[in-house]
Amino acid sequence: MPIYHGSCHCGAVKFQFEGEAIENGLRCNCSLCSRKGAVMTPEAFPEERLQIEAEPEALGLYQFGPKTAKHYFCRNCGIYTFHETARAPGHFRCNVACLEEVEDPLALEVSVFDGKHLL
Repeated sequence: MPIYHGSCHCGAVKFQFEGEAIENGLRCNCSLCSRKGAVMTPEAFPEERLQIEAEPEALGLYQFGPKTAKHYFCRNCGIYTFHETARAPGHFRCNVACLEEVEDPLALEVSVFDGKHLL
């Protein structure tokens, strides 16, 4: 499996993970994801495959509703970097636009997950 390297816009939050080859993307239609509009990795991978490099004050966390999902972002530049999923706690998806190895995230074929009706 390839290793992907990612960061926020200002570089204060960096991360890497090992995952399946990214050939498409995923969007969610829940109230938060539809507003942020990010394309995520199609695979939700386990926490042990994610390495985060960030000062504690740089990495922000946002939760809503039942607070199962954990949405992480950079407190300096505001970019959503990755999140722990509500459906599979302990598993993560990343913002593909943050990944060095994805040349054109806007060119990916994107499917939509119905997170709006999940809970």
